[in-house]
Amino acid sequence: MQRDWFKPGAQLRLAITATCLAAFVLFGYDQGVFGGLVTHPNFLSTFGHPAPDFLGIIVSIYNVGCFVGCALNLYFGPRFGRREAIWGAMCLVSLGAILQCTSYGVPQMMVGRFITGLGVGIDTSTVPMYQAELCKPEVRGRLVTTEVLFVALGIAVAYFLDFGFSFLGGSVAWRVPIALQVPLAVGVCVLVVGLPETPRWLWQQGRVEEAVGVMRRVHDVPEGDEYVVRESEEIRKAIEIEAASPFKWARILRRDPLQTGYRVGLACLVLFMNQWAGINVIVFYISPVLEGSVGLDRNTAIIAGGCINLAFAVGSLVPALGADRLGRRKPMMFGAAGMGLSMMCVAILLSFNGTDKERITANASIAFFVTYMISFGASLNAIPWVYATEILPIRVRAQGTALAVFNNWIWVFLIVMVTPTLVANLQWKTYLIFMAFNFGFIPVIYFLFPETKGLTLEKIDFLFLKEDRLPAKERMEAQDNSNGEKPGVQLLEQRGEAEP
Repeated sequence: MQRDWFKPGAQLRLAITATCLAAFVLFGYDQGVFGGLVTHPNFLSTFGHPAPDFLGIIVSIYNVGCFVGCALNLYFGPRFGRREAIWGAMCLVSLGAILQCTSYGVPQMMVGRFITGLGVGIDTSTVPMYQAELCKPEVRGRLVTTEVLFVALGIAVAYFLDFGFSFLGGSVAWRVPIALQVPLAVGVCVLVVGLPETPRWLWQQGRVEEAVGVMRRVHDVPEGDEYVVRESEEIRKAIEIEAASPFKWARILRRDPLQTGYRVGLACLVLFMNQWAGINVIVFYISPVLEGSVGLDRNTAIIAGGCINLAFAVGSLVPALGADRLGRRKPMMFGAAGMGLSMMCVAILLSFNGTDKERITANASIAFFVTYMISFGASLNAIPWVYATEILPIRVRAQGTALAVFNNWIWVFLIVMVTPTLVANLQWKTYLIFMAFNFGFIPVIYFLFPETKGLTLEKIDFLFLKEDRLPAKERMEAQDNSNGEKPGVQLLEQRGEAEP
């Protein structure tokens, strides 16, 4: 039940943003907390010293849960609303954390990680949408990229807490860091009680007066305010268009004038790059890598892992502060180059293991883990999540984004599962795989991805518009409106993106 805990205007907007950021800190904490625990002696003995491939399955089952959570949210989310989805996500995270921290066997641990993943999947596919539907367009990009920055902070916090609790010894060293997910989730649940539902969802349920009231509270404006009236009219028209031409999954691959299928492919590809840049090799396994490949003792490895993940947060400041000024393409290309070079240097330096130069070169490799994380944070961390949303036509944005996020979690699962085996068998050659991917991303971004900086959604549509696929009437209207001053493409949307 919603309660009006916060004053209308700035205080309410701050509470909304703080809740979304806290939810993504929890997401980051969930991502990073296992990285500092999987080498703890008590953890390994409790679960029978699993082999590298089996350890990969234990860790990556969480990502299967994330994928399933996204799928469930796609079906149930529109029925229950954004607030209830966040509530459900936090409850699942709490239940999963309780199962994990009380585990004495692998089956219970895997069930707990899967349930936590369900919650995180719902969380990640709801919170950015909740934030976007409750803020003005001019701050939307900044707020979404800042959420991803807080993921990096959550990862760093997890690593340093793992380090601190490691001195206590026994099972408390790994059970307590896992259990700390519960108070974080409960805190988000409490905050959500005092927040409103989004106007768009309320309007879809026919609760028009309540939707208008939410907009007035969020922006602290009187009845009849021009912004609220205009926004209400846009929501009404959008819902009418969607109702007139209901979404069908077959439409995603349709050869239409707005190149819907191609654009969904770009959204999936940019989130594919988000994972195959190699980030989760480091986020999930940096401590074991620093122990096994670099030769650090466990405590030093956890400290170094925390600092490396903190560099991830530092790099993420770049898009959070300058995405609308620097654009999308250039940061992604420069970041891919930086990550490719960093992976190459790590591979070269770790290739000296077993020689008399092993200690010097292994320690030097830590610097390039840091440069990798800074490069990733500044490029393929937050920008793909913004780009995947804005590149899609409005009529398939929710479904196309869901498909892209499903694709992302599949690759997370695969990479996290195979990394222990890769590192155990290929050792330093593992990093050459991700070096090749990063260098390959540069021409892909250059030739396939248009720049969307500063463009309205309508102008982004015109980047992809194929006028030869339009019927004669719409072709003339599109040419007349190609300057973006009139909603020419909206006419196309109203006709259901009709075939020529």
